[in-house]
Amino acid sequence: MRFARLLQTCLLFAAMCGAAGLAQADATATPAQGETFSLQLAATGAAVGAESGTVQFIGTATVIIRYQGFTILTDPNFLHKGGHVHLGYGLTSERKTNPAINFEDLPPIDLVVLSHFHDDHFDKLVQEKLNRATPIVSTKEAGERLKRLGFTRTFGLSTWDRLEVSKGGARMRVTATPGRHGPAGVAVLLPKTMGSVLDFGANPDVPDYRMYISGDTLVYDDIHAIPQRFPNIDLALLHLGGTRILGVLKVTMDGKDGVRMMQVIRPKKTVPIHYNDYDVFKSPLEDFAREVKAAGLERDVVYLAHGETYAFRRVQR
Repeated sequence: MRFARLLQTCLLFAAMCGAAGLAQADATATPAQGETFSLQLAATGAAVGAESGTVQFIGTATVIIRYQGFTILTDPNFLHKGGHVHLGYGLTSERKTNPAINFEDLPPIDLVVLSHFHDDHFDKLVQEKLNRATPIVSTKEAGERLKRLGFTRTFGLSTWDRLEVSKGGARMRVTATPGRHGPAGVAVLLPKTMGSVLDFGANPDVPDYRMYISGDTLVYDDIHAIPQRFPNIDLALLHLGGTRILGVLKVTMDGKDGVRMMQVIRPKKTVPIHYNDYDVFKSPLEDFAREVKAAGLERDVVYLAHGETYAFRRVQR
């Protein structure tokens, strides 16, 4: 109890002291153009130019994206109800739900997109069982941790870095976008995080389909650069939940933040995820739904229960 109070005091102090300076650093340290990396996957009859694709919600921030022959897994968390994850500084959180499928039932995965290295996004089971040759794209910090765990095909990105992926004749690009896991002063105590834009098709500048995944972030100034660089986002997957450390400091978007993010990013459709799976999530999906209704955005949101799938079609630009 004494440790928890001390940590709470430290976090609050960091939030107050670091807000102004770190906010300015976020706005000025972002490079105009990032580096480009490449990944070539074995061709397995990829559906080049396919008209339709799907997003299946597994639970927390875990989804399976299938499109144009690619199968992409995000933030893999397959811990079951009652299990605990470690969040650092001696803090833990209990899972309140089960994943829609078990880890053992996953299809063959071409690429993992990992917003950051936290147990509720890359749990101990996944760390133990995921094939070490699975390509994983994440932050540079997470990439180094993954390498130490023995993963051999990691791509650590800084903001605006991009990974060009090919599979036979199919093409896609993953671009790291700004993300900050909490208020400016607190974010330095938490893992680096990133959002990502997935552009599918031969020409990523005029993609067949454009998807944005927020990662664990709040809405802050740097987010406004995303729609400037990536207009016409077709689908946004937003990490909500209003996660609070020690019940005090908010480190992921709550319902109101989720609507603000929609208004900034301006996606055609939004799927909320990461909202009811752990006891540190303090803003239920109902908060977001209420804010969506108040903002008149109900037609733009698709609500998925665990295991449900959203089907989308190629967009004519």
